Amino acid sequence: MDHRHGAGRVRGIRCIDCNPAGGTWGDDPGALRRAIAHLEGNAWKPTLAAPGVYRLPS
Repeated sequence: MDHRHGAGRVRGIRCIDCNPAGGTWGDDPGALRRAIAHLEGNAWKPTLAAPGVYRLPS
């Protein structure tokens, strides 16, 4: 069962494989977009924020 953690409202039913992924990403659509980009093989480059410190694209 998929639900909003803040409101506790049920959104629907997920399969046994998708449910843990949704729980890991929480209610962050950006996390799902990044996962889709990864699966589709879209190239991304981290940017140098400071010497030896990189920022990942969001």
